[in-house]
Amino acid sequence: MKKLPFVFYLLFALLLISCVGNDKKDGKGKEKESLILAIGGEPDNGFDPTTGWGQYASPLFQSTLLKYDKDFNIENDAAIDYTISDDGLKWTVTLRDNIKFSDGNPLTAYDVVFTFETAKNSASVVDLTNLKEVKGIDSHTIQFTLYTRNSTFIHYLTSLGIVPEHAYDATYNENPLGSGPYQMVQWDKGQQLILTANPHYYGKKPFFKKLIFLFLSQDAAFAAAKAGQVDIASVTASLADEQVKGMKLVALKSVDNRGVVLPFMPEEGKSINGRPIGNAVTSDIAIRKAMNIGVDRQALVDGVLKGYGTPAYSIADHLPWWNSETEIENDGDIVKAKEILENAGWKENNDGIREKGGIKAQFTLHYPSNDHIRQSLSIAFVDMMIPLGIKIEVKGKNWNGIEKELHRSATLFGLGSHDPLELYNAFSSKVRGNGLNNPNYYANDVVDAYFEKALSATSQNEANEYWKQAQWDGETGFSNKGDAPWVWLVNIDHLFLMRENLVIGEQKVQPHEHSWPITDFIENWHWEKQNTNSN
Repeated sequence: MKKLPFVFYLLFALLLISCVGNDKKDGKGKEKESLILAIGGEPDNGFDPTTGWGQYASPLFQSTLLKYDKDFNIENDAAIDYTISDDGLKWTVTLRDNIKFSDGNPLTAYDVVFTFETAKNSASVVDLTNLKEVKGIDSHTIQFTLYTRNSTFIHYLTSLGIVPEHAYDATYNENPLGSGPYQMVQWDKGQQLILTANPHYYGKKPFFKKLIFLFLSQDAAFAAAKAGQVDIASVTASLADEQVKGMKLVALKSVDNRGVVLPFMPEEGKSINGRPIGNAVTSDIAIRKAMNIGVDRQALVDGVLKGYGTPAYSIADHLPWWNSETEIENDGDIVKAKEILENAGWKENNDGIREKGGIKAQFTLHYPSNDHIRQSLSIAFVDMMIPLGIKIEVKGKNWNGIEKELHRSATLFGLGSHDPLELYNAFSSKVRGNGLNNPNYYANDVVDAYFEKALSATSQNEANEYWKQAQWDGETGFSNKGDAPWVWLVNIDHLFLMRENLVIGEQKVQPHEHSWPITDFIENWHWEKQNTNSN
C-alpha cells in the first residue's frame, strides 16, 4: 500500500477528534468514554491469534485460557483451573461456564480444540510442534497431550487467543471475533482501527467503551499529541522531553533489549545452509569477556536513548527467570578489560590494534539499515571498543543481507519476551543455526543440561531455578559471567505521551514492542477522579 503523506494523517486525526472529542469531558459534560490512540504500527498479518497476533500482549479481541498479572503470577482468564499430570505430558484445563463470543454464541472446549489445532497447522510463529493431541473431554474440559514434557507450554495458555470455530474462515484475520474485552467495528487499512466494548465480556467491564487506533508514524503521532488530537501517543526518546500541554510522559520499563551477538565458533568450514560460519577473533573468550566489561552501558542509555532505558545484562533482566548475579557492577572498566586481553596474549601493535598469533582483533558488526537506534548503538559501541585495541567495522544491511553473514559476523540484535523459551532458542545447541535461533552457534553441554531440566519441570518456580543456573551456576553459563557469547547493551523504555488525567495503572515489564503490549490491562484504564475535598 502506498504511504500517505503526513498531512493526510493530521487532517484525518482532526476529523476524528471533531466526532469523538479530545478532552476528558464530552460535549455534554459527561466523562468521555472513548480514547484515541496512536501507539504503534498496524499488524502486518491482521488479528488472527493462530498465526501470531497477541503473542507479545493481550489479543484484545480474544480471551486466553490463563494470563499473567503485573508480577508474572499466573491468573485465570477463560479457564478456572488447570492441572498437569505427574509425567508432565497431560495438561487438563477447565473453562468458565459463562463465556460468550461477542456475537452471543457460547465459547466451549471445542473452540479451544479448534484454536490449538488450527495454530499447530498454521506454519507460523506459533510453534506447537510439541503438541501431540488436544481434545475436548466435555464442553468445559480440554486435555492437551505433549510429545515431551515442557514447562513453557504454559506460554500458549497465556498468549494464544481463542477463536470461534463457527465464525472462522480465510478472512478471520481481517474480521476477528472473540470473547475478549473489545470487538472490532471497523478497520480502514493503513489509517485506523475502531473497537467497541464487547457486551458479552465475562471479565471486568472496561471504562472506555470505544477505542480508535490511528496508524501514524511516531513523528506524526507526536504532532497529533501536540495538537491535542490523540489521548495517547507512542514517542521516540528524541521527542520525549518536549513539553506538550495537557499531556504527561509515561516511560514503561522493558526487556525490549538490544545486544551484540558474537560468533562463538572458530572458522571451520560451512554451516548447513552453505553459509560461512565462525570467527577467529570473537571465538576467543578473552575478546568476548573484555567487551562485556569494557562497554559503558549507562553511557549508551544516557547518550543514544536520552536516559530512557536501562543497562542490559541478559536476555531477560528482572523477569522471574533472570539470574541477578549476571548484572555487572562496574561496566565500562577499561583497565580491567585491557588486563583480560593482555593476560590472554592479545598485544597492541603499532597501529593500536591488538594481535594474537598473527590474528588482528578486528571484525565486522552488522545492523538493520532501517533502524536508527540500532545504528546509533552500533556506532557508539564500536567507539567504546577502540581504547581496548579492538577494531570493528560497522555495516548497515537489510535482513536478507545480514542473514548471509549471521554466523561469521557480529550483529546488533533485538529480543525480549515474556516466554523463557526465548532463552532456549537463543542459547541451546539443539537449535543453533535454525533461522534466527542461536545464530552464533553457541554450545555448552552444561547449559543444555539445565535447559532440559527447566523444560522438564512441572512447576514454574522449579523451571525458573534451572533457567537461572543456565545463565550462571557459579562456574559456567551463557551469561557474561560464563561464556559471554553476547554483549547485551540496553533495555529500551517504551515511551508514551498521554492525557494528564488518564490512569493506566501498574504495568508488567514490557516485552519487545509488538502487538501493543501497553494494552495488556486496558480494562483497568480510566480517568483520574477529581479530589472533591475542600481545604
